Amino acid sequence: MTEPSTPPTDAAVGADTQALTRHDATSPFIEIGREEWARLAGETPMPLTEAELDTYRGLGEPLDLTEVGEVYRPLSRLINQYAIAGREVHRRTRGFLGRRTDRPTPFVLGIAGSVAVGKSTVARVLRDMLARWPETPEVQLVTTDGFLYPNAELERRGIAHRKGFPESYDRRALLRFVSQVKSGVPEVGAPHYSHLIYDIVPGEFTVVRRPDILIVEGLNVLQPASMEHPLAVSDLFDFSIYVDARTADIEAWFTNRFLQLKEQAFTDPDSYFRGFAELEDDEARALAHEYWKGINEPNLIENIRPTRARASLVLRKEADHRVQKVLLRKL
Repeated sequence: MTEPSTPPTDAAVGADTQALTRHDATSPFIEIGREEWARLAGETPMPLTEAELDTYRGLGEPLDLTEVGEVYRPLSRLINQYAIAGREVHRRTRGFLGRRTDRPTPFVLGIAGSVAVGKSTVARVLRDMLARWPETPEVQLVTTDGFLYPNAELERRGIAHRKGFPESYDRRALLRFVSQVKSGVPEVGAPHYSHLIYDIVPGEFTVVRRPDILIVEGLNVLQPASMEHPLAVSDLFDFSIYVDARTADIEAWFTNRFLQLKEQAFTDPDSYFRGFAELEDDEARALAHEYWKGINEPNLIENIRPTRARASLVLRKEADHRVQKVLLRKL
């Protein structure tokens, strides 16, 4: 496992966040506190019930109706407005070109953030909330896990210990997939990844059929273009969200999730991590810390967090997993 060279302290990260949101004309973001953000929901109805929330909660994430109402209700309203505006731009462009039969292509929403920060829960909640709006009834969700190279290929390349880092993904395949969706191809398949076997499942795909909104969720979806990859997946996003928190808080969430998985998913005889189910709690904590320091924290610091400033919107979480601040990119 690789160790980070000198990870910045949370104080340094906090200073970096302040640099993004300083209250002057040079900041690219508007900083909105939770109370003010909650008021922006307006008359938007609350579409989810407590029973439905049980299907969304990530391991150890205290998602409740208050959080959904005060954070995700205004967020779904905002994204809905962006989607409507995108259709209007399409209509005007179609008129300019004199093309009467072109259909709008799917609105693509990217969601990025660290392991264990809760981005999967954000994606699932938004998927179902956005589908309740009459303008966007068809919403599909794809995670970039399906575009990881199979374990055998990672081993062949000598990067199995860097699974989750940008080089562990088939970026050309991911770009091709999103490009086809954004081009309006009727059916596009994304490979299926199983967290149980910790690998790609051969021959299984998630089929995307021209939804109104496609959500693409993953660690590194906001990576910029490069000489090797002159077009980035994020170039095809209509809106993007970065789920943010202090490094120490994310590590604590990662450790808690690891302990819960030890008692639950890891006990499955087919689990790739079946051997971890027999660990004592202290041993499991030590192993989680090793994984965090050797893999997840370096990936966060080197690759994931540097893309935060590229997002359309940042959700800033506190230690209790609740969003306390929203940073919205100025137009």
